[in-house]
Amino acid sequence: MVVCSKFANTVLASGTGTFVEIPSDYGYVVFAGIASGILLAWQSIQVGKMRRRFGIHYPIMYSPETTGNGQLFNCYQRAHQNTLENYPLVLMLLFTGGLQYPIPAALGGAVWIAGRVAYSKGYYTGDPTKRMRGSFGYLGLAILFGSSSMFGAKLLGWL
Repeated sequence: MVVCSKFANTVLASGTGTFVEIPSDYGYVVFAGIASGILLAWQSIQVGKMRRRFGIHYPIMYSPETTGNGQLFNCYQRAHQNTLENYPLVLMLLFTGGLQYPIPAALGGAVWIAGRVAYSKGYYTGDPTKRMRGSFGYLGLAILFGSSSMFGAKLLGWL
């Protein structure tokens, strides 16, 4: 059941009597989630461009060539695939941590996204070691872990 008023949005977990107030700043969390989807679309487009450029047809996921154009394509594909592998965790942490700490969660999400852009741009050089340029994105992930952990602890009455 969702109860809305002009003052606050409140969600009642059915049968538990636990109320979670959704602050208006949660909108920043929503926009961070939307921005993360745009990141994935951008990465996907980059992979598609390289797929066409080098003639790597579906369903081939990675080029069997490990040098030259094959390696470059694999770097593009890997940047996207690695982001997809982490995406469910990031979204869960963003949306749960944002319920109690919307501004830190949204900022953590933004830092993670910026890190993924830098990571991708580094990988797109064809030199996989340059992906480390995006390692600052882990700071955003740590913020998301922290905000979600604090929210969970507060719900359990540990804090």
